[in-house]
Amino acid sequence: MVSYPQIDGLVDVVVTVNWTCRGTDGTYSGSLAGVTSLTLDPNGTYVPYADLTETLVSGWVQSALGIEGVNSVQSVIDGQIATAANVPTILPNPWG
Repeated sequence: MVSYPQIDGLVDVVVTVNWTCRGTDGTYSGSLAGVTSLTLDPNGTYVPYADLTETLVSGWVQSALGIEGVNSVQSVIDGQIATAANVPTILPNPWG
């Protein structure tokens, strides 16, 4: 995460999140990395840096991406999994 030391009297304010989303079908997996900028909500609740959790920050990223962005990320990962499950193989000629 990237943070400013101080904004409007708040310390260690996260403004950018570097993230990786991973998925699996139990056998094959896919992942996508990205960077999402956050906007400080003046009416929001400030959470001290030491109190941040993966769940909270993940929620911020998902909110910033919006439903279409989240669906797009999931679609890319699903495509990677489908491709990995159907990798072409080289077979010998059946006539030897």
